[in-house]
Amino acid sequence: MIEIKNLTNTDVGRWVVYNDGIRPPERGRIKSWNDKYIFVVYERPGRDMSKFREYTAVATAPEDLSFCGGVEIVRD
Repeated sequence: MIEIKNLTNTDVGRWVVYNDGIRPPERGRIKSWNDKYIFVVYERPGRDMSKFREYTAVATAPEDLSFCGGVEIVRD
């Protein structure tokens, strides 16, 4: 779980993993946040993640996110 109150501007662009325990985990980058959600741009085929600021982010519950710590998401 990521604590929104602990986020700073240096966290914009950090890699995170979404895992709600139901769907397969997904990796993405933090674009922004408010007092309720963290807005994440998730990886998709053909998406250049170095340009994450140009893509639409998804409002994501902070309890479903964790920072990537060497976690690699493998897709079939």
